[in-house]
Amino acid sequence: MSQPSTSLWSPLRQPAFRGLWICGGVFFVGNGMQTMAAAWLMVELTGSSFLAALVQTAVFMPMFLLALPAGVLADTTDRRRLVSGALLAQVGSSALLTLLVLSGWGGPAAVLFLVFICGCCTAVLTPAWNSSVIDPVPRDEWPQAITAVSIAYNAARAVGPTLAGLIFAQLGAGWVFAVTVTTTLVMWESIRRWPPKAHPPSKLPAERLWGGTLSGLRFAWHSRMILAQLVRVMAFSAAGSALWALLPVIAQRLGTGAPGFGLLMGCLGTGAVAVGLVLGRLRARFGMEAIVGTGGVVFGAAMLVAALTKITGVVYIAMLFAGAAWMSAMSTFNTATQASAPQWVRSRAVAMHMVAALGAFAMGSAFWGAASDLLGLTPTLCVAAALMGVGLLLARPMPLRMGALHEVTQATPWDELFIEAEPLPEAGPVAVEVGYRIAPGTDAAFLDTISRMKAPRRRDGATFWRIYKDLGEPSRYVERFIVESWADYLHQRARATMADQALETEVRAFLAPGEVVRMSHYIAER
Repeated sequence: MSQPSTSLWSPLRQPAFRGLWICGGVFFVGNGMQTMAAAWLMVELTGSSFLAALVQTAVFMPMFLLALPAGVLADTTDRRRLVSGALLAQVGSSALLTLLVLSGWGGPAAVLFLVFICGCCTAVLTPAWNSSVIDPVPRDEWPQAITAVSIAYNAARAVGPTLAGLIFAQLGAGWVFAVTVTTTLVMWESIRRWPPKAHPPSKLPAERLWGGTLSGLRFAWHSRMILAQLVRVMAFSAAGSALWALLPVIAQRLGTGAPGFGLLMGCLGTGAVAVGLVLGRLRARFGMEAIVGTGGVVFGAAMLVAALTKITGVVYIAMLFAGAAWMSAMSTFNTATQASAPQWVRSRAVAMHMVAALGAFAMGSAFWGAASDLLGLTPTLCVAAALMGVGLLLARPMPLRMGALHEVTQATPWDELFIEAEPLPEAGPVAVEVGYRIAPGTDAAFLDTISRMKAPRRRDGATFWRIYKDLGEPSRYVERFIVESWADYLHQRARATMADQALETEVRAFLAPGEVVRMSHYIAER
């Protein structure tokens, strides 16, 4: 069997992916320009490190607030309409920001508010776009496709701020914001031309926003792979946000002005792009943990360089390495998360990754900005570097890995539902009992095996799970779990994966000769 290609160019041979990738890159450039211009404008208007860092919070806090509901919408509604509507709303917000700044009415509050609105639009569209952009690509090329998207994003961090710095210096912030209107329209056109693939038809009732949100959170909490990835990316992002948030202050200390600030961000993006070209081969050779661990060490060292030296050239070189480290770790986290989630919850997994990474980034940015105002730049960056090192200790209790194909492929349920009359979708709670009469002398091994069923049952919808022994018949055990409604139970049955089914096969191997599993369903009446 041939090995999957680790070449970055493999997914780019798909015309739809290539088109979405290029236009997404243009959109990322515009977002990078807007963030840089808003942050430097805030420095010019107020001179406050805290308010300059708050621009990062305004950009990324919406991810924390809206990403998970947006992920539910992406998993349950028309992704094309969702992305297109959010993009058009962002066009309107960016256009208003342009007019206010060009007319001289754009004060700090207006800039922060409209940047926040643009961040909300980006938060709404990102889970749907991220989960659909790789649809044209075969699954074994997803890591390369996700890396390519990360390269486009980080190339935008190189090109966008550098370009914004030049335009800002020559024409002012208003014209930078005008360019972002155009880049957002480019993204809108790509969605019109290459719309996301429609969800497969289903006879199951659609999940509602709140229920879908709880389903996503429940899945993450009871999936060891996803939970480990979310905790790890949150720790990495919270510590690393110090460097990104304090870049305007670093540039101000170096005396480089707006063009120098743009170049600092450009160095970060350039380093990210450079390592992205070889990241697939590095990940295949050294593994995920080595990539993330090395990335944390290098990024922490770069923060120490920025804290302890005022030599401009040395800081620029450190930013190149920091960008490579950030890209290596964050792309690895993102790839692991997307590859470990079944189709029914993939957009929500993307959203939860965003919540963990960017929510930590947003809150960290505000924290490090306030710390810099109180303690100074150097102590703040030194503390952040130390915390980055501490976060790497999570590798032992929460190791990273990508889900195998059988762990994310949904399977056909074992048993038919033998019920006299099907309840209404909202009826419930529903109690399910699964009876097993096992072979004598296998009790301990049976209990060890069936205990592993708790995680997938809870992950896919159960709010309660337990195994009981029949006191009147010691060889008989009953597995009992509760689901909130009949609709939730139907969804739970449909979400079982091939790995779950293999585990059920292990459990059924303990049945006494001639015995079968017996399933009963109960619905609450009072």
